[in-house]
Amino acid sequence: MKRVHFLCFLLSLNISFAYSQERFSLYSDKAPGSESWDWKEAESSSNGFNTRLVYNVVEPSITAYFPEKSKANGTSVIVAPGGAFHILSIDSEGIEVAKWLNQRGITAFVLKYRVVHMLSNDPVKELSAKMQDFNKLDAINAPVVELATKDGLMAMEYVRQHAPTWGLNPQKIGFMGFSAGGTLTMSVLQTATEANRPNFVAPIYLYKKAVLGTQIPSTRIPIFIAAASDDNLGLAPHSVELYLEWLKAKQPAELHMYTKGGHGFGMRKMNTPSDHWTVDFEHWLRFHQYIP
Repeated sequence: MKRVHFLCFLLSLNISFAYSQERFSLYSDKAPGSESWDWKEAESSSNGFNTRLVYNVVEPSITAYFPEKSKANGTSVIVAPGGAFHILSIDSEGIEVAKWLNQRGITAFVLKYRVVHMLSNDPVKELSAKMQDFNKLDAINAPVVELATKDGLMAMEYVRQHAPTWGLNPQKIGFMGFSAGGTLTMSVLQTATEANRPNFVAPIYLYKKAVLGTQIPSTRIPIFIAAASDDNLGLAPHSVELYLEWLKAKQPAELHMYTKGGHGFGMRKMNTPSDHWTVDFEHWLRFHQYIP
C-alpha cells in the first residue's frame, strides 16, 4: 500500500512539472510610456470566441511554461496572443500554444503586452464597433503598437539574458504571434538590435499594415507564415506579401495558405484545413533543427 501511495505521489509530481510555469514582470517599475495608466487588468470569458480574453493590460509580463526536463531541448519561443491590440486571446493563441510547444521540448513564454484601454466590461462588443473602420482603428492602435513592440523587445532581452539559468540556447529563441501578435512579431524583428533580435519567427495571420520597421535583417532568420485564404478580415494577402518580401531578401521562408480556417483559428479545431498548421509548423521546426 505504501508503494502505491508513493507511486501516486511521483505521478502527481510528474503532472505538476509537465507544464510548470512562472510569471516574470518585464519592468522593475511602471512600464515606460504608460506611467499614468491607472486601470486594472481584467478578464472576460462570456464571448463568442469560446476562449478567455484578457484586456486592459498595464503591467507587461511573460509567463514561462517549462517542458519536462527529459524532453527539454534548449529551444524557446515567445508567444504573443492576438486581439487587435485591444484584447489578448490568452488561451487559444497563448497558453494552449505554449503547452503544444512544451510537448515538443520547447520552453514557451506567453507574452502579455500593453493594449488599448477598454471602457466597458464587454471588450468584444466594444472592439467590434471599432473594427467597422480599419483606418480609425489603426489610428487608435498606433501609440499602443509602439508600446507593445517595446514590451516584445524587452521580453526578448529578458529571455536571452536568463537563458543560461534556464538551460536554454540563447541563439535558439523564437518569436511567434497571431493576428495582432503576428504584427507584433514582425515589429519586434524589424526594430530589434543584435541583442534582442529573435533567431526565428512565425507570424500567423498577421495584419501587415501596422508592422513597425521596414528593414529585413541581413542575418539569417527563418520565417514560418500561415493564414487562411478565407480570412474573414481580408488579411490573407498580408501573409503572401510578407512571404514575397522575405523571398526577395533571400531569407529562408515558408508559407502555408489554408483553403479554409477564417481569421483567428489559433489552436481551435474546426474541421478545416487550418487545423493542421501545427503539423506543418512541427515539420518546419524539425527541418531547421529547433527540435530533434
